[in-house]
Amino acid sequence: MGQASNLALQDDGGQVEDTLTGKFLTFLVDQEYYGIPIQYVKEIVGLHTITEVPEMPVYIKGIINLRGRIIPIMDIRLRFKKPYRAYNDRTCIIVVDIDELCVGLIVDSVSEVLWIASEDIVPPPGLGIGGARYVMGVGRSDGGAKLLLDCNRLLNDHELEQLDNLNTPREEL
Repeated sequence: MGQASNLALQDDGGQVEDTLTGKFLTFLVDQEYYGIPIQYVKEIVGLHTITEVPEMPVYIKGIINLRGRIIPIMDIRLRFKKPYRAYNDRTCIIVVDIDELCVGLIVDSVSEVLWIASEDIVPPPGLGIGGARYVMGVGRSDGGAKLLLDCNRLLNDHELEQLDNLNTPREEL
C-alpha cells in the first residue's frame, strides 16, 4: 500500500475532494475488529527482524530498519493488555504517522479498507475501562461493529518523546 495521506481528487472546478474521509483500514486483534482512519496509514509490511531496545514498555517491541528508516514497533495486542500470541504468517505491521512520527503497529492480520458513513459511527460506550481511551467511536458495518481507534491516543506525550528519540539520529560525539 502506498502513502494514503496524499490521496485527493480535483473536480472540474478545481476543488480538492477529500477521498479519505470515512475510510478506515480494518484489522484483527484477538478476535476483535478495529479500524484506523486511512489517512494515518503510510504502508503495510510483513514482519521484519525487530531489534529490542532496553527499558521500553513491554508493548514497544523495538525498532525495525524499513528501507533505511528506523521505525519503532508497537504490539497492539500488548498495548491493549491482551495475552501475547506468537506471530504467524498473517501477522503484519501497519506503519502509521502519529504527530509526524512513523510507528509500526503489529496486528494479528489486516482485513480491508471500509468506508463508514459518519451517521454509522457512534460514540464509544462509557465502560470506564482503560482501553476505551484509545477508541474514538464504534463503526457499524455489515451487521457488525468495528472499534475505531484514535491514533493520537495510542501514545502519550512521554512515549512519543521516547520513540522520537529512537528514530532520530544522534550527532556524532
